[in-house]
Amino acid sequence: MFINFSNHSSVDWSKDQLKAAKEYGRIVDIPFPDVPPDMDENDITVLANQCVELILSQNPKVVMCQGEFTLSYAVITKLKEKDVVCVAACSKREVKSTMQKNGSTKRVSVFSFVRFREYA
Repeated sequence: MFINFSNHSSVDWSKDQLKAAKEYGRIVDIPFPDVPPDMDENDITVLANQCVELILSQNPKVVMCQGEFTLSYAVITKLKEKDVVCVAACSKREVKSTMQKNGSTKRVSVFSFVRFREYA
């Protein structure tokens, strides 16, 4: 099973990303929680423990963990201690800039999935 622990539902993934994830098994989305900026380190630890418990209850083969940095770090650290493989989606970003009539510049970024990379 491939756990998508992020705020990017697999329903919206490209065919290439879906194919790569399905190589690990069925994809299960677990939404990454909101992390208010006033949470302290102890709050992050408590939330990380809750997230890890939920993730482990699904018996994953691989977990893609992408979200707020301090919670991601705590979750990934705890999952790796349990020998769970954790990955991030790696994409190529193409930026297109166009000059607007009012003189401002509009930038549009297009992300194309390339691969999953394991957290070392």
